[in-house]
Amino acid sequence: MDTIVMKFGGSSVADNDKLKLVANKIIDLYEKENNIVVILSAQGKTTDKLIQEVLELSENTEDREMDMLLSSGEQISIAKLSILLNGMGYKAISLTGWQAGILTNNTNQNAIIKNIDTSRILKELKDRKIVIIAGFQGFNENLDITTLGRGGSDTSAIAIAAALNAKECYIFSDVDGIYTADPYKVEDAKKLPALSYNEMIEISSEGAKVLHNRCAEIGDKFKIPIITKSTFNNKAGTIITDIIEENTIKSIVKKDISRISIVGNGIIRNVDFIKNVLDLIQGEKLDMLEFNVSESKISIDFKGVVEDKILEKIHNKIINEIQE
Repeated sequence: MDTIVMKFGGSSVADNDKLKLVANKIIDLYEKENNIVVILSAQGKTTDKLIQEVLELSENTEDREMDMLLSSGEQISIAKLSILLNGMGYKAISLTGWQAGILTNNTNQNAIIKNIDTSRILKELKDRKIVIIAGFQGFNENLDITTLGRGGSDTSAIAIAAALNAKECYIFSDVDGIYTADPYKVEDAKKLPALSYNEMIEISSEGAKVLHNRCAEIGDKFKIPIITKSTFNNKAGTIITDIIEENTIKSIVKKDISRISIVGNGIIRNVDFIKNVLDLIQGEKLDMLEFNVSESKISIDFKGVVEDKILEKIHNKIINEIQE
């Protein structure tokens, strides 16, 4: 029986109606004779709300106590989903990070996973339970709760998938895959059916929020296919594996207010493409500070703010020329 890991972000579990959508997606894969392990983020803006509330009490917060506080959001999510699934007639159990055996180093707020003792997870799976684990958290050698920092639930999901030698790791969010640009900023952005791990790492490191770069790095190390999909529809997502297409531009990402990056394997060998990018920038009369080229990325830092309409213009010219 295959094991599948499913991670749902905060927008996917924001309220009871959305939790019911999540439950149905889990049941669909469970009834296909799979072992199911689910990783959840805190509901909606819970983490941000907790941070704001505690800063109203004191601006001098201790990292250990912040981890104790922030980890509570995921605990609420996993308990609610477990209660829902059991009420629907499916055996489920919720586990905190320490109950799931996720041992980290001693760094609070940005801990690194050292080891996962899977014995409790495997025991529950053997009983055909759906195992629901709090993302973003673990415990250290002092038995203190730790949190994994930004994108921590993604990291939890792929690390657990690796420890269980899972067949696949699904990352569900409010976006149905990885696009050639941010679809909220670029109307003609197109969904990518597949990416290599390296391309995904580059896209994530440049600010794309669909998947954290640590998740892609662990997926690459253990060769666990990662599938990004939407919780709110059944459209095909984007699969991230070690398959590489040479000399193909995949995505254009705007980071912060003055940096644009173009990601795709083999960029450094595509001299004509690099020249075309420089010509495009000159034609738009954009003032560059730096222009860096690596194996799979061009990073351009501009002087001053780069508006989204410039991102859209660059994206459409580059992507359309590639597809013609």
